[in-house]
Amino acid sequence: MKLNDNWKIRQFDVGAARDLEVASPEYIDYFWMTTKVPGDVHSTLIEHKLIDAPFYGHNDLKCQWVEEKVWWYRSTFEFHADISQEDRYELIFDGLDTFATVYLNGIELGSTENMFISHTFEVTRELRHGKNVLAVKFDPVHIHVKDKVQYYWSGFSKKRIWTRKAQSHYGWDWGPRLVTAGIWKDVHLEKRTAAKIDAVFAKTTFISADQARVAIELEIEKFHSNKSFEVQVSLVDSDNAVTVTAHQKIVGKSTVMNLEVPAPKLWWTHDIGTPHLYQLQVVLFADGIQIDCRSEDFGIRTIEVMQTDEKGNHRFTFVLNGVKIFAKGANWIPIDSFIGAVPDSRYQHLIGMAKDANMNMLRVWGGGIYEREVFYHECNRLGILVWQDFMFACALYPDYNRNFMANVRAEIIQIVKRLRNQPCLAIWCGNNENDWLYEALAASGEIPHPFYGEKIYHELMPELLAELDPTRLFWPSSPFGGNDHNSREQGDTHNWQVWHGNIEPRKFGEPQRVDYSVAGLSFKNFKNDTTLFASEFGMHASSNRYTLERNIPKEQFFWGSEEMAYRNKDIHHPKGILLMEGYTGVPQNLDEYIAYSMLTQAEGLKFGIEHYRRNKPHTSGTLVWQLNDCWPGTSWSVIDYYLLPKAAYHYARKFYSPILLTADHEPGEKIAIWVVNDRLSAYKDEIELAVYHYNGEKVFSKTWSVLVEANVSKQIDIVVETEALGGLNPTEAVMVLRSKNHQVYENMYYFRDQKDLSLGCAELTVKVNKAAGELTITTNVLARMVTIELDMEQLIIEDNFFDLLAYESKTIKVSQAQGKEIPWGTLRVSALNSTGIFKFGDETNESSGVTRR
Repeated sequence: MKLNDNWKIRQFDVGAARDLEVASPEYIDYFWMTTKVPGDVHSTLIEHKLIDAPFYGHNDLKCQWVEEKVWWYRSTFEFHADISQEDRYELIFDGLDTFATVYLNGIELGSTENMFISHTFEVTRELRHGKNVLAVKFDPVHIHVKDKVQYYWSGFSKKRIWTRKAQSHYGWDWGPRLVTAGIWKDVHLEKRTAAKIDAVFAKTTFISADQARVAIELEIEKFHSNKSFEVQVSLVDSDNAVTVTAHQKIVGKSTVMNLEVPAPKLWWTHDIGTPHLYQLQVVLFADGIQIDCRSEDFGIRTIEVMQTDEKGNHRFTFVLNGVKIFAKGANWIPIDSFIGAVPDSRYQHLIGMAKDANMNMLRVWGGGIYEREVFYHECNRLGILVWQDFMFACALYPDYNRNFMANVRAEIIQIVKRLRNQPCLAIWCGNNENDWLYEALAASGEIPHPFYGEKIYHELMPELLAELDPTRLFWPSSPFGGNDHNSREQGDTHNWQVWHGNIEPRKFGEPQRVDYSVAGLSFKNFKNDTTLFASEFGMHASSNRYTLERNIPKEQFFWGSEEMAYRNKDIHHPKGILLMEGYTGVPQNLDEYIAYSMLTQAEGLKFGIEHYRRNKPHTSGTLVWQLNDCWPGTSWSVIDYYLLPKAAYHYARKFYSPILLTADHEPGEKIAIWVVNDRLSAYKDEIELAVYHYNGEKVFSKTWSVLVEANVSKQIDIVVETEALGGLNPTEAVMVLRSKNHQVYENMYYFRDQKDLSLGCAELTVKVNKAAGELTITTNVLARMVTIELDMEQLIIEDNFFDLLAYESKTIKVSQAQGKEIPWGTLRVSALNSTGIFKFGDETNESSGVTRR
């Protein structure tokens, strides 16, 4: 039974209350405030209007007192079952954040110090017939870390390294410091009789067209040994027909069973196949009576990482069911600063957005959390692979401390057992950037200490993974491999030359040098990257206007204000200006900042990712930093906090398309035409390169009949720039690479950077069909970055931030994730070069209009 109801909370100053008194069933909590479980203290205080919305203005600073207090949770539940000698009751907290002490009916059951794992207490004797009282005390973090060493390297906070808690709660370069506490996952009371299923490990050991073999390792915890135990294991297909079932007696505490699955349906990523799921059902019997069961998703598939190819060249290529794939995706940070209060629907929508952007991999970054069950369920269902970091990031960790290491060991064991059956899980990774940054900063003289944490990633984790999950690669860190852990010759890399200005390559022992200049930070540097797998890279862009307006005081809503700067937690603010200076020019007002930053991010990611994809198979993956935001700020995300896409998200649907038509071109150089085919079948088509004046005049066209084999990148031809321009000035021309048969997305390129283009003044005609939920946009000259805005979160706009050729029209469908009514009255449509902004209702006929000043 779940015990998520009837919870209340109250704060105390440290030392102000006696623990046993507050935990006592007789303690009067009548006037405590109600709270939701799962949830957290901050969300409760927001709901009761006891703190101002932390994301608005500087309000996060106003509520930092919350982390200094002791917080108590109390609840009651009724229990009326008869307890036999064979019964055992377990009280299970799936997630306690973080330093908690648990009481049942005034009896202290134990303390916890790890947010990431569940905590189980045997309470058979402590249960009472009738009313039972649960109490949980949460200590502030500072009590437990104030006497710990806090002087060695740790980004953003020195205290965080001692706490097995989401490290980003202490602040990061994309989010505020909001140190949460509370019951952030479900609470259960479970009855056990004689024994329970302790662990299940199901793995595909063989696949052919006719048959697959699945090995299932079971661990049973017995409370009474004088019984005969038997287990039944079934794989059930989606139509609820039992595919295969096996029975086996259990003599000891563990057993291994093998299932032969005829005509198996495999789990694939969505871009190359169907992510078929079976239900794995395990039932435990004692003397013929069912006493426990477990059911979960299972996919028949194999996954490995190929690190050398057939010729002995270094590679870092994921191989799914024997097929080499190109990983296309992004890094996932915590979905919110207040994770426990987030509904499953938000996860479902955001992961669905990743799929719709043609992403086939998400990296769960190592400074957040091991994600909630809904995350992995959606990735399983939608066919998205998961790169899973362990939760260590950008710091030295006290691996010399026995208590800390015991805590970490328990965490690793539980997390691996919890996640290893997920078909989406592709790789285990020890940490985020610790190996690379330690060596680089030590070489630069900034870290004088030993590599604390090394024993975790290079001794403890590989030892445990070899035992608990040998089916996946364990990768010690990201990035890792080669001479410099961020080497382009081996392993995966983080490209922070773009944005941070890191000068690459470097080698072990060399200091990390930085070039803060327009050229040093430019996204054009992606072109020089020969990485095998780019697991982090990106650049900032503003959130959408609606997101900013909801969280910045009106009097501060202008470019250059203190509040605008506060949205950006990366302290080196000139980086974004330098990037824009090189491509769009420096913005002069808020409108330009929003548009210029979004366009620079979108075009920059397109430039880099198309380069990486053309370099297939040498390069085998790109994971953008980052997919999402935990608050409404300015960051590297391509989707802002209210799940409103930035321009780069809509670009991603095209540059991550399984079949990509791409042009490799630099100003004044030849144009190389490429086709990248990630599909498992050949691509046959007729493609065209067309060049237009902004007024719509077509000055050049060349077509090719192409047959591109499955799963390759192929150069088709080279076109001389002067020939393609057809006499036009390169600042007045646009090229379009398209499928004549409309099989794939068309791709548009400009011959020069945005700041150098001589765009005309576009008049946008907009017609709205509210009944159909769509609008149609037409322009008289090329419209650059047509932007559709509506004042609502979680909007689903079919396409946005697109370029529209002269005299072409485009119809866009608009909906909202929860089915809410679209606020058409707030509609605004504009382009970088439009003569004004179309606002719904400007015209006499509210269904149509022309942009005007």
